[in-house]
Amino acid sequence: MSSLTYDLTLAGLSVGSAAALTGIGLIVTYRATGVLNFAHGAIAMVCAYVLRQCVVEWGWPLWAGAAATLLLLAPALGVALERWVFRPLSVLGGDPAQTLVASIGVFVLLVGGAALLWGQGARDDAPELVSSDPWGQLAVVLVLAVGVGALIRWTRFGRELRAVVDDRQLAVLGGIDADRVAAAGWAFGSFTAGLTGVLLAPYVRLDPYGLPLLVMEVVAVAVAARMRSLPLAIGVALAIGVGQSQLTRLHPPGWAEPLLQAVGANLFVVALLLAALALPRVGTRDALPRTATARVPTPPGAWIVAVVLFLLPLGFAGSDLHTSVQVPALGVVLLSLVVVTGRGGQISLGQAAYAGLGALFTALLAAGRFPGVLRLPELPALALAVLLVAPLGLLTGWPAITRRGLALALATFAVGVGVSRFVFAQPYATAGLSLDRPAGFEGDRAYYVLELALLAAALWATRLLRTGRTGRALAAMRDHEAGAAAAGVRVPSLKLLAFVAGAALAALGGGLLGMGVRAFDPGAFDPVRGLLWFAAVMVLGADSTLGALTAAALLVGLDAGARGGVAAALIGVLAVLVGRFPSGPYEALLTGAGRLRARRAVRLTPAGVEVRRRLRTPERRTTAAAAAAEGAQPVQSRPAAAEGAQPLQSRPAAANGAHPPQAPPAPDHETRTRDAGGKHSAAAGRVLTTHHLTARYDTFTALDGIDLTVHPGRITAVIGPNGAGKTTLFNCLAGTHRPTHGQVRYADRDITRLPAHARTRLGIARTFQQLAVFPSLTVAENVRVGAEQTHAPDPETATHHALRLLALDGPLRALPAAGLPTGALRRVELARALAGNPRVLLLDEPAAGLDTAEVAALARVLKALAADGTALLVVEHDLDLVADLADVVHVMAAGRIIASGPPEHVLDTLGAQESPA
Repeated sequence: MSSLTYDLTLAGLSVGSAAALTGIGLIVTYRATGVLNFAHGAIAMVCAYVLRQCVVEWGWPLWAGAAATLLLLAPALGVALERWVFRPLSVLGGDPAQTLVASIGVFVLLVGGAALLWGQGARDDAPELVSSDPWGQLAVVLVLAVGVGALIRWTRFGRELRAVVDDRQLAVLGGIDADRVAAAGWAFGSFTAGLTGVLLAPYVRLDPYGLPLLVMEVVAVAVAARMRSLPLAIGVALAIGVGQSQLTRLHPPGWAEPLLQAVGANLFVVALLLAALALPRVGTRDALPRTATARVPTPPGAWIVAVVLFLLPLGFAGSDLHTSVQVPALGVVLLSLVVVTGRGGQISLGQAAYAGLGALFTALLAAGRFPGVLRLPELPALALAVLLVAPLGLLTGWPAITRRGLALALATFAVGVGVSRFVFAQPYATAGLSLDRPAGFEGDRAYYVLELALLAAALWATRLLRTGRTGRALAAMRDHEAGAAAAGVRVPSLKLLAFVAGAALAALGGGLLGMGVRAFDPGAFDPVRGLLWFAAVMVLGADSTLGALTAAALLVGLDAGARGGVAAALIGVLAVLVGRFPSGPYEALLTGAGRLRARRAVRLTPAGVEVRRRLRTPERRTTAAAAAAEGAQPVQSRPAAAEGAQPLQSRPAAANGAHPPQAPPAPDHETRTRDAGGKHSAAAGRVLTTHHLTARYDTFTALDGIDLTVHPGRITAVIGPNGAGKTTLFNCLAGTHRPTHGQVRYADRDITRLPAHARTRLGIARTFQQLAVFPSLTVAENVRVGAEQTHAPDPETATHHALRLLALDGPLRALPAAGLPTGALRRVELARALAGNPRVLLLDEPAAGLDTAEVAALARVLKALAADGTALLVVEHDLDLVADLADVVHVMAAGRIIASGPPEHVLDTLGAQESPA
């Protein structure tokens, strides 16, 4: 081996060792808590600064500073984060999106705090803890990996850790202290983060922004190891480190040299892109918490105040006016996050990249340096830049089609980092660029007026995505993606629309920012800035345009009027509190004010209490009489039946305080069959069938050669115990799961590969066992989504008929779906399915959560639908309801249909088999 190759290999091992430490810490934290710690790099940066403070500023011995930093500060920081930030989120349900926001909030808080304490300048005097000899660092990595592996495999704590990872709730029931395990995982993860920081600090730029991002770029090694395998993570880290080092010796001629140099300097970024976009997904739960995307109530008069405040800078002069110029431009950028995140419910950590591309393309077009385009004036250059950047939104929109939650966050973050490293940081793209303001708007005041006009246009465009058919479809996708697809919403196309529109708005805002400062500044669009913007929009209301404008004013105003880092620190504090106040600071203020009023409330004397009781008694009697007149009876509804549960022997008498729908009485079986004869002949070809349907999950066979026919005008029921394959069969019919073998056919058409929304548009509607309603929409809007997306001839009439059929056409139609009782929500979901005039209706445990009166009303509706020629397939555990409804019953067990026939025959046979001999 030549001397150069050997030296480069040693240098690569040194870099790979630091990356391996990051991978070990991320994996241990993820396995103990389920959290991908985006704050890992920020913790590394803080520990590096503290060690430097102890050794360089205070003159401590290196060993004492290292012990205080790595053995005390880093683990204590991890335990504090677990106890005060992530444990409350776990108690509240562990929503992965809220956890992600909190993790980013910790990142932003630590970065802002470091900028406040140590300034934003780079330091080059960090103490060297381990010699530059890579063998020492590699030894540290191997010792840690072997120790952690042995701990997990052969100790009691390791067994507890594996149990918590497999099923936290079951582990707690087994007597394991999951909080202690999580705290230990966080402590160790923070220790490895601190060790990474102090090892890297002497060899890289130590500043609040560069080091955290550098550490987070190597998250690729943990993702490549699927957040589980420590040996694989170490191997990938060392291989990438050595490969990156060896690439520096290559110098091909011509255009390939700068590209190869960029790849060689950023091989971990390439690995991050590949790992996030190509490897199996990490984390597939919902994109955003429902509470974070629900509409936050706007304080009275808030928009008037906002308009006045945005007009106020027109009276400024000098530096105040020059600083204010950035606010409307940044507001447009943050509106892009409202579109993608608030409207579309998609996590996007790469919006800074699109804003930067907007500024870069505007500068290149205005300078005549864009390939194939002549030099343009600034405003046409900005417009063309927006048109060029908008399709690039597919870079993050396309992965969003198959990714959600953490997987989508990683993909969008990887795109943002990739654009920053391979475009903004390359001299061939940005060297010598300048950017002027449009003619006639050179002055700050005139340019501010132009920005206000464009901000008003952006607000109008954003509002269009809230109202109307597209707005309702976006809200449906955000609230319940599977339910939106079942209602006929083209979810993939809608995701692409959200990302493309978001990219266009970000490009517009980025171009305005560039023209405002008369230059293209790559540092203004780095990925850390994108994380800060995302956190700001989330904590101030993801679906609030007013929140985006407030965030823009805070981010610009605080950092301009004080030491850099104040805005980041404030946003970080708000973000780590997202678990306690999901709807943002306004909710927190309302809660605090309510508690304060409660404490200051005047206390009545015993005589006053007696007078109040007598005054309130007639009011309660009047309310009770009105309820009785409406037929409401305050009785609790039964809980939803779990799969495999026995049918209830008795039911409560009424439904959640609301009277059941009054459907027309259903004819008996003979009359129904006779009256539907005409419909049968008209819909004879509309038969849903399966042929040798087989579905496997790895080595488990869920369906084994199922042949099933669902006839028009008949109610077909499927029953069976837990694990029989009913849910898999239902999902294969509905289009949410693709079978391994076999066919699903409808009206002589093979629809096996057709997605759920396309089947809905063909006339195959479904409901869900777990309610699939859209809580941020009203009852009428929920139902209208089903009418609009299935192209009903008259959506308004179809919506009205469905609401009337299910007794939802009174005052209930204008109420938000959030907070309604189970019985009403079941009716809303069924009404949405019926609004599209389906020919086949798939019902997954439709009686779950209903009481006797509601079930009776539901049965009347379903019988009337069948009499009208609709084909119904019902998966149900209530055998009484099955016996009353079904024309034919199929019994499933172990993925096969073991019995079929009329309900009286099949149910009597089952009863005889289950009775004791």
